[in-house]
Amino acid sequence: MSSFEPPRFVVRPHDPAAQRRRLLGLALAWAGSLLLAALVGFWLGDRGPLASPGHQRERQMLAENEQLKQQAALLARSEQVARIAAQELKRTVAEREEEIAGLRADLAFYSKLTGGDAQREGLAIQDVRLTRVKGSSAYNVTVTLTQNAKRGEESRGRLSLALEGVRGERLVMLDWASLGGPAEKDGLPFAFKYFQQVSGTLIVPAGFVPNRLRVTAQPQGGDALVRNVAWNEALKGAPE
Repeated sequence: MSSFEPPRFVVRPHDPAAQRRRLLGLALAWAGSLLLAALVGFWLGDRGPLASPGHQRERQMLAENEQLKQQAALLARSEQVARIAAQELKRTVAEREEEIAGLRADLAFYSKLTGGDAQREGLAIQDVRLTRVKGSSAYNVTVTLTQNAKRGEESRGRLSLALEGVRGERLVMLDWASLGGPAEKDGLPFAFKYFQQVSGTLIVPAGFVPNRLRVTAQPQGGDALVRNVAWNEALKGAPE
């Protein structure tokens, strides 16, 4: 009986569908391996425990830098608010000090006028103000005269002014006759019981630099009263 031997070569029919399935499987496996490699690299590089210490330090420094920027911006805004508040407070304090000074001056004026200090004072030169006449070398002058109201007497007399200053390199004193008009050469008249503001106009000659104003009140039957006032001080108290 003869033994059967399998053929050395087997002829298999060609199957295109099976070949396509194999190729598709290989393509999917290749794509999956690439995706897996990308995920592993991302995890190891940024999220995983094996991330480099240098990279972690860099991220920490960036976060701290952003935090410091926010704190600096906050401090800058706070400093700006504090500076504005300080300026406003300084302006308010200056206004209050000026107001208090004015009230004190008014209090002194009315106290002297009404005899609040219980003294029988006579004639007094309370205030001197100068205001420049725009576009000229002339100045309007206002002198406030007072006396104690308890006296009950009327003060009469004349007020004159003199101006001390520099002309060239010499110290010069100009009297009222050379400063005022011809009609007022004998002085400005005054007559009051309690107080009066005496007004006049003086002209500063060209080339003359004034530095002090001398006010003289000459009451009838009494001694002259003299008060010297710095030129700039008299100008300072005048309204703009």
